[in-house]
Amino acid sequence: MKKFLDEISDIMAEAFEACGYETKYAKVTVSNRPDLCEYQCNGAMAAAKAYKKAPIMIAKEVVEKLQEHPAFGIIEAVNPGFINITLSEKFVAAYVDGMYQDADMGYEKAVNPKTIVIDYGGANVAKPLHIGHLRSAIIGESIKRIAKYAGHHVIGDVHLGDWGLQMGLIIEELRDRKPELPYFDESFEGEYPKEAPFTISELEQIYPAASARSKEEPEFMERAHQATLKLQSGDKACRAIWNHIMNVSKTDLKKNYDNLNVSFDLWKGESDAQEFIPDMVQDMIDKGFAHESQGAMVVDVAEETDSKEIPPCIIRKSDGAALYATSDLATMIQRERDFAPERYIYMTDKRQEMHFTQVFRAAKKTGIVKPETELTFLGFGTMNGKDGKPFKTRAGGVMRLEQLVEDINEAVYNRMMENRSMTEEEAREIVKVIGLAALKYGDLSNQASKDYIFDIDRFTSFEGNTGPYILYTIVRIKSILSKYAEQGGDVLAASEIKSPVNLSEKNLMMVLAKYNDVMEQAYAEIAPHKICQYIYELSDAFNSFYHETKILSEENADVKKGFIAVLVLTKRVLEQCIDLLGFEAPERM
Repeated sequence: MKKFLDEISDIMAEAFEACGYETKYAKVTVSNRPDLCEYQCNGAMAAAKAYKKAPIMIAKEVVEKLQEHPAFGIIEAVNPGFINITLSEKFVAAYVDGMYQDADMGYEKAVNPKTIVIDYGGANVAKPLHIGHLRSAIIGESIKRIAKYAGHHVIGDVHLGDWGLQMGLIIEELRDRKPELPYFDESFEGEYPKEAPFTISELEQIYPAASARSKEEPEFMERAHQATLKLQSGDKACRAIWNHIMNVSKTDLKKNYDNLNVSFDLWKGESDAQEFIPDMVQDMIDKGFAHESQGAMVVDVAEETDSKEIPPCIIRKSDGAALYATSDLATMIQRERDFAPERYIYMTDKRQEMHFTQVFRAAKKTGIVKPETELTFLGFGTMNGKDGKPFKTRAGGVMRLEQLVEDINEAVYNRMMENRSMTEEEAREIVKVIGLAALKYGDLSNQASKDYIFDIDRFTSFEGNTGPYILYTIVRIKSILSKYAEQGGDVLAASEIKSPVNLSEKNLMMVLAKYNDVMEQAYAEIAPHKICQYIYELSDAFNSFYHETKILSEENADVKKGFIAVLVLTKRVLEQCIDLLGFEAPERM
């Protein structure tokens, strides 16, 4: 379906053209004076200069052409040349009924779908997920869902940090703790054990201990460097330990990501790109893209139009080691081979913007990706506490993600128990659903690049611009539909949306009519917060309609069926939107 505003603008364009004016002046916008009208067109003001006429004269000519048009209830020219529009109830209802009859509620999918790789998650193996991993995971998941809903072929990759000094540190710490293991016996010739010699809990203790030792003991640090080198050179024992680390870590990471309703199509890591690095670096040298600078190999990526200094992209250190940029470029080579994407989207902390500027330019300059390939970096802001500083535990440490989820769930549970109407067991299950909505909506309702205050009390409120409020609205609609069925009504028999009977129903319909436009914006701008803004507006519009209308006690059966159809569409739109945000609604609250 054509977007609602486009429908109105097209009608306006026909009138401008019929009056001899260019259609570019016919753009219609939502009114900035809702007390006066619903929509407005200010094109006569701009056209006045081009046609050397008073704007009010142009506006009156256009309005005269549209006085009898069925789309408009009221259309008038107002000094000095504005066109104020109030839509007719039938026009609004007809558009919304078109949404009701359509499986995608009027949303038009991409005509030419793209293959898109979204790089998000970015956890390091052998370490627990903490709140620093939250935003990448839930924003990335939402963007993946939005792009898929738009009709594109989307591949989400967790891109694990699994190939560096941390591995050498773990191997050597394990050697000192369990020297009897066969991995440390140079004369061992059999098959290494299939079971890991540590649990995830032990692994999460080993790495911090090893990291602390490396700062105090130069000899231990050197051993870790040598173990890392052996691992990367294919040493059988080191690779066996590394496989154990990967298997134990991935199992735990998947559990934690599942709890966030976050999933990945690929569980690739930095290690997967290593095989491409030697040939890539040599190719860059052979083709003259890379040159030596202070012993390192670099690719110059500065451009004449730069307003600030963009340092060269280092692809090999003076000691021969690879860097994050090297790994990211090699990963692109792998992705080009496997998927040939038309677009890449990277989700990380916004402080990595310079890194991705260098990597993207190097990828384009060296031909790793095509000139027309879209490379998008979406850097997110910091999640802060009420003091405005990065969110910490009460003890001042970095909070584990599991703990954050538990705290949110407990806050939701306490609110629910204030007005208890269900068993504790049922409440605990529902709390998981509401808690996830509170957490995700609290984050996603902010523009991704902005810092925001993480306020558990506000996020778990059942009132205001929160996840629980959105869910409560959906549950309220479900309850009304259920009671309608109990009264003998057939929800499926509500076959069409009829003209609104009051202003609150018309307002609800006009918010519903924005759906197509909002979905298009959310994808085009990579902006989940646009969906949050929309469903808050829609929930408010529905609740106003609910409080001002006797839905189930309406005596006219046809009018009641019209109400039910509007409720069904509102529920469908809200449920689709929260699915794109990565959470769902319970049956009751």
